[in-house]
Amino acid sequence: MKKFLINLSVVFFVFVLCLSGLRADAFGKKDKIKNETQKSQPAKISEDDDEYGLPAIPIPDGILSQVSYQISAINPMMGVSQTGIFYPGGRGANQLVIYTYKNGLRTGTNEFGAEAIVVDGTVVQISGADSIIPKDGLVISGHGRAKTWMNENLTVGTKIYVDYKTMTLYAYLTNDSFIYATQEKIKEIDQMMRYYKDNDIYYDDSVAHDYITKALDNLKRANRHPDDTQKYSSMAINSANKAMQYALPYYKNEFKGVWLRPTEKSRGEIEKTLNKVKKYGIETVFLETYYQGKTIFPSETFAKYGVQPQRPEFIGFDPLQIWVEEAHKRGLKIYIWFETYYAGPENPMKNPMNVISVYPKWANTTKMKYNSPAPVASLSEHNGYFLDPANPEVQTYLLTLLEEIITRYKPDGINLDYIRYPQSISAKFPGYELSNWGYTEYARNEFKSAMNIDPVDIKYGTPQWDAWATYRQNKVTSFVFKAKQLTSKYNIPLTAVIFPDRINSMEVKMQDWKTWSDNNYIDAFTPLILTCDKDTAVYLISDIRQNSKPSTKIYPGLFVAFMNGKPDDLLRQLHESRKLKTSGIVLFDFAHLDEKYTDVLLTNAFTPSTPSQTTLSTQSTAAKQEKKKKRFWFFKKRGELTKAPSASVKTAKASPSKS
Repeated sequence: MKKFLINLSVVFFVFVLCLSGLRADAFGKKDKIKNETQKSQPAKISEDDDEYGLPAIPIPDGILSQVSYQISAINPMMGVSQTGIFYPGGRGANQLVIYTYKNGLRTGTNEFGAEAIVVDGTVVQISGADSIIPKDGLVISGHGRAKTWMNENLTVGTKIYVDYKTMTLYAYLTNDSFIYATQEKIKEIDQMMRYYKDNDIYYDDSVAHDYITKALDNLKRANRHPDDTQKYSSMAINSANKAMQYALPYYKNEFKGVWLRPTEKSRGEIEKTLNKVKKYGIETVFLETYYQGKTIFPSETFAKYGVQPQRPEFIGFDPLQIWVEEAHKRGLKIYIWFETYYAGPENPMKNPMNVISVYPKWANTTKMKYNSPAPVASLSEHNGYFLDPANPEVQTYLLTLLEEIITRYKPDGINLDYIRYPQSISAKFPGYELSNWGYTEYARNEFKSAMNIDPVDIKYGTPQWDAWATYRQNKVTSFVFKAKQLTSKYNIPLTAVIFPDRINSMEVKMQDWKTWSDNNYIDAFTPLILTCDKDTAVYLISDIRQNSKPSTKIYPGLFVAFMNGKPDDLLRQLHESRKLKTSGIVLFDFAHLDEKYTDVLLTNAFTPSTPSQTTLSTQSTAAKQEKKKKRFWFFKKRGELTKAPSASVKTAKASPSKS
């Protein structure tokens, strides 16, 4: 009996650990293992793999090295990881999480982690966030210490084994790992070059071809010399990386922007930064002008309202005037990056000139804390405070500020950010209703007078809830409409930061951006592509394309640099953005735009060439068929390398440029 009770206690303890989510303390261990050690490992994942919808994966042969890490949770969106429930994707701080297709289409994680996509026991792609989950594989996702471990140990080609009984992830490197990574890279570049050859009569592939030929030669050596596989594969990858940089051509009229938070305190410092922007091939700066509830310039509007008229670090200096002047001298444009409803993380009670301290009834609040005497912060958004979109006084306040900026400084455009409610948790979780925002005194009274019910008494899933959600969405849309009237008056474009995945955006942020496009309230979207994953980026951009009018331009906001992704990831997303017929890109952000990113962009894609082009070329069917006879491919059906580039492709360089 005593033995039975002890065993029962152990089982119960393990069960509790699985439910609460094991912490991802970095117990990763590196060690070389011998062939006899490999044979002692289990041949399959576990008997429990069917629970997660995964096939049994054998441990690979010829292991060169092995590392391991403790798994915190599996499929947290299904309620496994209690400690991460209020975080995007259910992944908590420092956790390593496994997602299978039973968790949903995407991981739903934010930009502060790393992810690896695994198919058939092999890492096929390194991502950053919100990855699409393969049906025949899984996604490994890490934050904090787990992210660091992943960055140090996982790469394309790494073999993965998951022991679900001990909640341990094993990663192996073999010769096949290096061969696989090299082959996949070369195939990818070949597909890129095929695309541009099909769509651009001026496309010159000569340099990329030379590098890819070198890569193929070293790949052959890697296959022939097992003892030197890693060396030759590395050489092949380096050549393939250069080939990718040259594979993407430059397009003259492609929108090239960057978000920039100013820290410069003098004209000289501003000039230095703008010189870098110009050097990087960027043409439009989205200058953070109004953020965290304060402006970088001395605002007359704020002074009249009795709130802090300027950010303290810029007092005695008007940087906005200099930014606009110096940018225009260099042929650059300045768009005002405007954080609409975000009042910042500063506790209003500690600053009597904080806008929420001066106007406490303007503060947004949740259903859970609708009667709180103190302002309510959004825990998942840097503990920041938000203004109420429903309050007409708030709208007037912000529109007056916008007009002051436009009339005083003559910017080239406006970029509305935080044009939404604070985010709630997903409707998949039971706390969704209580985490919703907008339960201010003004909004409750106005809605109650129209619908005869206080929003506090409305339950999720009822017709009244739908009406309450529409009410809030319409309040945001109303501001966009008024902002469009203002920008049209001064003949400058209005753009807006939006979250892709329209349904989710409406559900958790009350942002109905489709209506803005349908009614021509907006000129362009700058959607946040919070991932390094190419496939997720395609999915997100496609969702925007499908739900917006052709007249609404799309400038995907790429976060690869901010997420410390690989430079190749940036090139991939630029390429996919072009394929989806967007009008350009915006990079987030200047502070994270290291040389490793600018160098690959300046190799070709952001450097004017001859001839300069405006868009992908439109050719007649006859012209394309003629070109097909002349072009070369690295991989035919049987995968062999064929002839070198034809002379007709090379001489296209001398053709007159398009305008």
